[in-house]
Amino acid sequence: MITLIDRANNFKARTAIISEGKQFSYEQLLTDSLSLAQELLDGRKDLNEDRIGFIINPGFDYVKTQWAIWRAGGIAVPLHPKAPLASHEYVLKDAQVSQLVVDSDKTSAYKEIADQLNIRLIIPKASSEEAGFALPEIALNRRAMIVNTSGTTGNPKGVVTTHSNIEHQITALTKAWEWSAEDHIINVLPMHHVHGIINVLSCALWSGATCEFASFDAEKILYKLAEGKANVFMAVPTNYYKLITAYEALDTDQQQKISEGIAKMRLMVSGSAALPVSVLEKWREITGHTLLERYGMTEMGMAISNPYRGERRPGHIGQPLEGLQVKIVDGQLKEVPSGEQGEILVKGPNVFKEYWNKPEAKHDTFTKDGWFKTGDVAIDDEGSYKIVGRSSVDIIKSGGYKLSALEIEEVMRSHPSIRDCAVVGLPDEEWGEIVAAGIVPSSNGFDPDEMKAWLADRLTGYKMPRVYHTMVDLPRNAMGKVVKNDLKQLLASIKKDAV
Repeated sequence: MITLIDRANNFKARTAIISEGKQFSYEQLLTDSLSLAQELLDGRKDLNEDRIGFIINPGFDYVKTQWAIWRAGGIAVPLHPKAPLASHEYVLKDAQVSQLVVDSDKTSAYKEIADQLNIRLIIPKASSEEAGFALPEIALNRRAMIVNTSGTTGNPKGVVTTHSNIEHQITALTKAWEWSAEDHIINVLPMHHVHGIINVLSCALWSGATCEFASFDAEKILYKLAEGKANVFMAVPTNYYKLITAYEALDTDQQQKISEGIAKMRLMVSGSAALPVSVLEKWREITGHTLLERYGMTEMGMAISNPYRGERRPGHIGQPLEGLQVKIVDGQLKEVPSGEQGEILVKGPNVFKEYWNKPEAKHDTFTKDGWFKTGDVAIDDEGSYKIVGRSSVDIIKSGGYKLSALEIEEVMRSHPSIRDCAVVGLPDEEWGEIVAAGIVPSSNGFDPDEMKAWLADRLTGYKMPRVYHTMVDLPRNAMGKVVKNDLKQLLASIKKDAV
């Protein structure tokens, strides 16, 4: 039994979802997801962990589709609606997706690729409830979801979580952050990412609360937060930076109205990237809220959080959530004393089951005794963890996304004007990090504007380099390997003057 969905029976009359100005109850969510589950099953008794992809804009149809897949016994594979077709094609092939659910306006775009890959294409429609339809019994140890994450290899890896993993990820947060049925959250986060799927949507629905979907327009969101209906908000540092900028553009009366309204909210959270202390302090000055910072990954949901009640230290991510073990180790996997930096390791029922069809990747990210190696470097600073860096320069955290530099490089190298390239992240107050590229051009020369237009069809927007710099060769060591730390220093020093 999927506890998240079963709990909805306790809240049938309450509003579960608000999207596009419409309200949808928990009862309607149960009814409509049952109808779509029946369509997905298509006469079968159980999907038996078939991978079901869905490219649905955030809103009621997204949630209905996610729940329908789970209720039919499938593995949900959410994809970013704005990602290029080539990116989706890779995921659909890698996960061996058998059915793909898409919004009606995407049918023509995906019909050809669905036909090529022998994938059944489905468009969600209004409920056609059939009483007495039997659904399969779903054990909590069954696989529930594959969320693709960019790792240290060029192509994304499919992170597989079970229903039990998801339940533990949800309950750790609903307890720590004191969720209740009276909560109302505005969701502006991507729904192919654990931040939006677990921290916002699933925690709200577990609790009987309301999740209101909204596109992120900074000024509109300021007024929505201030109007008094919502009492919880979660976003990435880039969002808060833009909210501050929008606030500063308002006149004094408007600013006062915004500040007074937001001050009444219960909880405001920042995550998915390091929150600059300057942003935290400015937001606190505007709203009275000290943003709650937390730490997690696609592979484990959240593992560490500042307290809901108690001191939230700027620049710190807090303490381990209940039921989780966390330690900091050196290069030999020996625990380091408090105050010394090392890699964060995590163990607990929240940690993912496997990488889809990549057993060697899982082997590389776990210790022999079952600790997950996060790749992030931190210190235990008097009882509160503080992130100080990451163990791989090939991971870039920008706008709440964790990006693979190697994936971006692989795409760029296929362009005829590039002989070689290397991609790194440069510190940026708004984005956390921005993507920057060192370019060794071919004899054809290099035009950054032409490159941007070419990449737009091959990379999602947040993966696009913001800085380009041409050079005769990339910095290398004696073995010929690119020294990315040297490249980062070089590009940071010339960032303002880069091409």
